[in-house]
Amino acid sequence: MSDQSPPPGSPPSPDDPGAVDSAAGVAHRVVGTVMPVLQVDLNPGQSIVSPGGELSWMTSSIQLSTSTSGAGSKGMLGALKRTVAGGGLFLTQYQAEGGPGTVSFAAKMPGEIRPVAIAADREYLVHRHGFLAATSGVNLSIGFQQKLGAGIFGGSGFILQKVTGQGTSWIALSGELVEYHLAPGENLRVIPGHVGLFDAGMSFEIKMVKGVKNMLFGADSLFLASLTGPGMVWLQTMPISQLAHALVPYLPENGNSRNSPGGSILGGLLKD
Repeated sequence: MSDQSPPPGSPPSPDDPGAVDSAAGVAHRVVGTVMPVLQVDLNPGQSIVSPGGELSWMTSSIQLSTSTSGAGSKGMLGALKRTVAGGGLFLTQYQAEGGPGTVSFAAKMPGEIRPVAIAADREYLVHRHGFLAATSGVNLSIGFQQKLGAGIFGGSGFILQKVTGQGTSWIALSGELVEYHLAPGENLRVIPGHVGLFDAGMSFEIKMVKGVKNMLFGADSLFLASLTGPGMVWLQTMPISQLAHALVPYLPENGNSRNSPGGSILGGLLKD
């Protein structure tokens, strides 16, 4: 197992502020560090798609249109499948008209925005809320779904998005990003929420932790994601589910005013 730089053919690094995808011809920049912003420069006629609600700002030459189609989905059934995967029922297309334009998407969580080159031999599985935007040739669908019981992962099970097609997709990952290159047969077991992005051809399973004591008294998850190489894995260090769990002690209690010291986030911090 290696955590060195990705081999050739892996997603391009976001460090180059003027990176241009050779297949799609779309210039993009990831600006910032802790709370980054994706800025995509479009020439007249060029377009990208993104789930509704992701836009932060855009220049006046950018025109938008929202529909249930896009990202490879056809008809209402395709849109519903994409919705289950976390991509949203509606997608918005942003296109430059009359001159070049820029459209920007700010991160909602501290972390990274990673540009990923998509091709027939470079397909990926992404965590449920990872898809931020893509060029028009990229498809989004359900890649993996497993029910894990009520109350686990919000009661909806564990779901991954599959990104296929041709072009560039931008993936939002929470916290820091740790990369592993797994050799053939090499296995990595991960708390499911830390799985950010990995090669679609890899073997992936969700397994229950063995042992009654581990299940009843262990502080970790009852389930582990098992990934087997060959392929690349990108892990995120701050899953939103764990962040939400960490904030629970500081949320307002039932019946307490949001402005009262004991019932506010600030009040909780002061009590500690």
